Amino acid sequence: MDFPKLKSIIEGLLFLSGEEGLSIKQIAEIVDQRAELVTDAIEEMIGEFSRHGRGVQIMKIAGVVQLGTLPEHAAYFEKLAYSPARSSLSQAALETLAIVAYRQPITRVEIEEIRGVKSERAIHTLVNKDLIVEVGRAEAIGRPILYGTTKSFLDYFGLASIKDLPEPGLFEDSENLEEETQLLFNKLDMQQPDAPENDVQSVFDFEDEGSSNEQDFAGHTEDEDPWNSSK
Repeated sequence: MDFPKLKSIIEGLLFLSGEEGLSIKQIAEIVDQRAELVTDAIEEMIGEFSRHGRGVQIMKIAGVVQLGTLPEHAAYFEKLAYSPARSSLSQAALETLAIVAYRQPITRVEIEEIRGVKSERAIHTLVNKDLIVEVGRAEAIGRPILYGTTKSFLDYFGLASIKDLPEPGLFEDSENLEEETQLLFNKLDMQQPDAPENDVQSVFDFEDEGSSNEQDFAGHTEDEDPWNSSK
């Protein structure tokens, strides 16, 4: 494999890995090249991205390599995250938020196993709206990001703590997920007596994220669930 092709493949891998990133060892195993060669390629890419004024950068964080945006562009990203066109959440994001609320801390892969479809876009939406946040890293291969709900989530629904959530559904697989999610947010709506009518629904109106076209996953995870009385 020639060096330019190696760099191109690495860039694609980093893009697909999202916020979780990849370790040098993982990349080397995927491309079937020496770790030293992968390191050299990444170092060269870091310089090239900077010299060419790219809108993204390659970062090394906690032993993993990932793509990230430039801090000096943060003001523009905030406008995107909080623009009126993005003030509502899709069914995919609602389902993801419900899963995180009841199964936290939880990784992206575990969320996807429960939903049965890819959920990276929904997770990014919730992070941008300050409803979920990275709370740590799982003790597993690649140290995947663990997600949990934020203080903003509690404040919006008038909850003192996450334990004040309504009695949950199972949130274990995709079979009844839409119904369970709608029931949860209806209950949260009723818990806000001073809020304007349909206030929750106005913020969490559904947008079509094309979730029906997302790739299916098989199986589901059995994670620790502090609200599951059977454990």
